[in-house]
Amino acid sequence: MVGRFKATDTSILRAEYNRLVEGLALRGNLPITDNWLSNPALPDDILKEAVPGNIRRAEHFLHVLRRLVQYLSGRLDTENVEKESPVGFVASISSHAGIDQKTLKFCYDRLHSLMLTLEITDTDEFLHIQTICDFATLVGTYGRGFSIIIEPFDERMPHIPDPVLQLSCHDASLAIKPVFDRFQSVVITSGTLSPIDLYPRLLNFHPVVSRSFTMSLTRDCICPMVLTRGSDQLPVSTKFDMRSDPGVVRNYGKLLLEMVSVVPDGIVCFFVSYSYMDGIINTWNDSGILKEIMQHKLVFIETQDVVETTLALDNYRRACDCGRGAVFFSVARGKVAEGIDFDRHYGRLVIMIGVPFQYTLSKILLARLEYLRDTFQIKEGNFLTFDALRQAAQCVGRVIRSKADYGMMIFADKRDMKMGPESLVFLY
Repeated sequence: MVGRFKATDTSILRAEYNRLVEGLALRGNLPITDNWLSNPALPDDILKEAVPGNIRRAEHFLHVLRRLVQYLSGRLDTENVEKESPVGFVASISSHAGIDQKTLKFCYDRLHSLMLTLEITDTDEFLHIQTICDFATLVGTYGRGFSIIIEPFDERMPHIPDPVLQLSCHDASLAIKPVFDRFQSVVITSGTLSPIDLYPRLLNFHPVVSRSFTMSLTRDCICPMVLTRGSDQLPVSTKFDMRSDPGVVRNYGKLLLEMVSVVPDGIVCFFVSYSYMDGIINTWNDSGILKEIMQHKLVFIETQDVVETTLALDNYRRACDCGRGAVFFSVARGKVAEGIDFDRHYGRLVIMIGVPFQYTLSKILLARLEYLRDTFQIKEGNFLTFDALRQAAQCVGRVIRSKADYGMMIFADKRDMKMGPESLVFLY
C-alpha cells in the first residue's frame, strides 16, 4: 500500500513526513481536551516531541516493525516461564533488534499517522499490528509498574506449546495519575469502596476528605445469610482441597434445590470460575439434582461466548416475565457479574458459591503481589482478601438496584465467617 502511494501520489507521504518533523502536537486539529482523552496515560512530552528520524519515512517505519515482530517471535520460542521488567526488556530489544526506547515510544502515534495518511478504513485488518504498536509504546514509556511475562504453555496442558507474551500492569495509579494532574478536584465514589483506606494506597494519592456512609433503608429489603454447613452438617467451601469433595458438591446442589422450591421468580447463582461451574453442573446432572432443579425453574448458563450468554440472558428474563421462574448460573469476574442488573423479579435471590479468590499460582498475580508489597507495603493476604470481597460484593449487589428492590443473599462458604465482622458488613 505504501508502494502504491509512492507510485501514484508521493506528495501525501511527503506532507506526512513534514508534519512528523514539526512534531506530533501540530499534526491534527483535535481540541486540547479531545487530544488528552485520546491519550490519557501518555506523557505530554510525547505529543510535543518530534518523531525520531529513523521512523519518519513510511518504509523505514515498516522495517522497524518487521524487526520488532521478528524479535517478539523469537522471545516466544522458549521452554521456560520468563518475567522481565520494561527496562530490561527494552535493553534486550535494543541489543538484539537495534530499536531504541525513543523509537518504541512513538510506535503507536507513528502507526496512527500512517493509517490516516493511507486512508485505511478497514482497521480490523490491522488489529494485530496495532496491538504490537500499543505494546511497544507502553514498554517504551513506562519503566516501572509493568512486567513482561512469557509463558510457553497453558498449565492445564503443559505438553502442548501455546506461548503467550503478556504485558501486565501492576500499578493502577499510572492510569489515574493524569486525572489527578489535570483536575484540581476529583471525587471518587462507589458502592464497593471498602475498605476505604486501601484505595488511596493502591492509587497513590492522599485524600482531603474520606467518608463512608451506610446504606439507608426505609424497610427490611435485604436478607443476607452465611451458609457454613450443609443439611448433613458437613462444612462447605470452594477451597482447593475441598471443592471437589462429593459431599460439598452435593450440599451445594441441595441448597439450590431447596431454594428453587420456595423462592419465586429469578435466582442468580455465582461460581468462582468457569471450570468449577462446568464441573459442578456435570456432577449435578449425573446425580439427578439438576433434573430436580429444572422441575421448579428453567436453568440458563453463562458461557465465555458473548452471543450464547446474551441469548441465555434474554431467555432467562422471558422465563421470569411469564411466571415460570429461572435460575441463571454465572461466574464471578465474568461479563454478567460486572455489568448486568437483576433488578425486580429478575433477582429475588443470589447465591455466592465460594469466595472468589484469584488463582494464586498465576504468574501475573504473583508479579503484582510482589510489586504491591515492595512499592506500597501491601501484604499479599490483605490484597487477596480485599479483591475477593470486592468481587463478591459486585456479584450480590446485582439484585438490589433501587429502593423498591428486595432480595436474599446467601454466601455459601465456611470462610465467610472467618473474615471478621468488618468484611461481612462490607458485603452486606
